[in-house]
Amino acid sequence: MFKLGQNNKLIIQRFTSVGAYLGEPDAAYEDVILLPNKYLKPGMQEGQEVEVFVYLDSDERPIATTLKPYIKLGEFAELQVKQVSRVGAFLDMGLEKDLFVPYGEMVERMNVGEKYLVGLFLDDQSNRLVATPRIGKLLDQTNIDLRLGEEVDLVIYNETELGFQVMINRKHGGLVYHNEVFRPIEIGEKTKGYIKQIREDGKIDVSLEPLGVASIEPNAKKILDYLNKNRGVLKLSDKSSPEDIEAQLHMSKKLFKKAIGGLYKKKLIVIDKHEIRSVVQNFEPEGPKHLRNKSK
Repeated sequence: MFKLGQNNKLIIQRFTSVGAYLGEPDAAYEDVILLPNKYLKPGMQEGQEVEVFVYLDSDERPIATTLKPYIKLGEFAELQVKQVSRVGAFLDMGLEKDLFVPYGEMVERMNVGEKYLVGLFLDDQSNRLVATPRIGKLLDQTNIDLRLGEEVDLVIYNETELGFQVMINRKHGGLVYHNEVFRPIEIGEKTKGYIKQIREDGKIDVSLEPLGVASIEPNAKKILDYLNKNRGVLKLSDKSSPEDIEAQLHMSKKLFKKAIGGLYKKKLIVIDKHEIRSVVQNFEPEGPKHLRNKSK
């Protein structure tokens, strides 16, 4: 049988005035699905295998199309809202029929013209393809094939009291804790991350920085940021006066020495008599900020 919300490879069983009926090689006469005339291509013939996407038409009947949808069953995509009603929202999925988001699935009110990250699932009760912005309910936290420290693709989809919920490789869910975020991030942002911990219950802790840097406490991170913005050089050392340290970094000498000690042990800096230098050559580009390339 054909599968809703997915691509199917089916055989053309017969042609009629309204299109071609497709099915499995040994499908019964009634176990077929219509591919309307407008999707037929020149040269198609009975017995030929064709790949089609199967969904429900406006009368809730399965129908095939050769159009490529923006999202398929079990996938996630940013889709634009075309219409909002009292029962839900309708999203453009690249087909003639729009994709429905029930009101009960909404995290916030959806607005026409805006895009939202949603997942596509098959509703058990109605047997309809339904979209949801509640991404977490569709993520797999059991079949996890990830390694500690592995670089992964992230999509930030929600913020909680603990931190930012992220989608990992568009398959799993994870969390980036607030106290480990050292730059502005936004919901919907796509970025790289690193697997920090995989718990027994399937929950995954994620860092936005490689683990060697992610474990650095805030004052050390502040020093690294200063080095990054100043071509890798800080005109201070462990012999500098408290006044000079306060003037440049706005921290006490005690915290400063603790921070540079940690960075030195991680082999991220070199401490000379009159300055500190970064080992990692990861400097911000020179020139006015409005002329620099921005990336997400």
